[in-house]
Amino acid sequence: MNSSDRWLLPDGIDEVLPPEALNLERVRRRLLDIFAVWGYDYVIPPMVEFLESLLTGTGSDLDLKTFKVTDQISGRMMGIRADITPQVARIDAHSQKKQGVARFCYAGTVLHTRPTNMLASRAPLHVGAELFGDSGSRADLEIVSLMIESLHSLGMAPILLELGDVGIFRLLVQHLEISPAVEEQLFALIQKKAMVELEACLQGLGLAVSDKQLILELPGLCGNAEVLVKAEKVFADYPQVQQRLANLAEVARGIESRFGGMQVYYDLSELRGYNYHTGIVFAAYLGKIRSRVAQGGRYDSIGRLFGRDRGATGFDVDVKALARFATTTEVQRPVVVVDPGLGLDDRRRWEKIRELREAGYIVLESGKETEPHDFILNDYDGEWQLTKTYQKDRQSN
Repeated sequence: MNSSDRWLLPDGIDEVLPPEALNLERVRRRLLDIFAVWGYDYVIPPMVEFLESLLTGTGSDLDLKTFKVTDQISGRMMGIRADITPQVARIDAHSQKKQGVARFCYAGTVLHTRPTNMLASRAPLHVGAELFGDSGSRADLEIVSLMIESLHSLGMAPILLELGDVGIFRLLVQHLEISPAVEEQLFALIQKKAMVELEACLQGLGLAVSDKQLILELPGLCGNAEVLVKAEKVFADYPQVQQRLANLAEVARGIESRFGGMQVYYDLSELRGYNYHTGIVFAAYLGKIRSRVAQGGRYDSIGRLFGRDRGATGFDVDVKALARFATTTEVQRPVVVVDPGLGLDDRRRWEKIRELREAGYIVLESGKETEPHDFILNDYDGEWQLTKTYQKDRQSN
């Protein structure tokens, strides 16, 4: 390696420098503060866990994203977390075992073997909230509302809310007795909305015309509230699908009541996180630039293999991506540069510095007066006093 390459970071691994780092931290604090007043308890899961625990109930997608290492103590395989949600599910099922509804929130860096897109970091900072113990629409409404409220607190408006339900496709696959291999093909084609290829794939399955049409209808079931009306007609003979559509409509009514004027977009072919989610999925987009800034969904029974099978729903945000669009404010603190004084053991000088810092000043006690500042702390006849720096002096500095 050339000496000039020693400071290079791996592709997709980034560092956050001033002032962006402070803005990112403000966003993280703001989100956690909001989660706290909604009753979500903060947890800090470990960066690494044994692989079988880390990937329980998550499917192949997360497995491919996870870095694997060998534990030098036990010899077992460990994973560096690529998602924090499974860890929180383990905490709910094994570490806490709280009766009734449990609410947790978290903030931490995850690591991906590959970026989710060309511009994404492989080490995103995820902040999220998870709700366990309630499978009803009220829990879905709570978690979606928390996501929206969190984004609004960061000055993000207007927001486009996208709603879908991966359970509809799951029910169709089960009803039509489609094999797992074909299911994967259909999943990929529906996601791409590749209608010609989808129809060709269905053609060779020997399905009845009406059954094939059910699958073909899915990619077109996207748009405004009329989508639900159309879907009710398409799936009129499927009461379980009807129940899921009713849940979507109930959540949407609650959101429109709480956040009047919010644009809601429905996409019943949105199968994001299909190997992971079991029901409603949702995402928030910034209205002007159509950039997705938060996403989540229902993932019931993820804790089953940990010994606790119950409802679960949640969302997370990539704070590094979110901070680019967030509006945060911080009190501008005046900067004081301290005269060197008579020596390092000047107690009166130190007491004055502490007094100023407790009052909210930024105090620089080493360096030179050439650093940008608002005041100078000088010793006048044995008394340490602040001297205002004139604007022309600051500009010259």
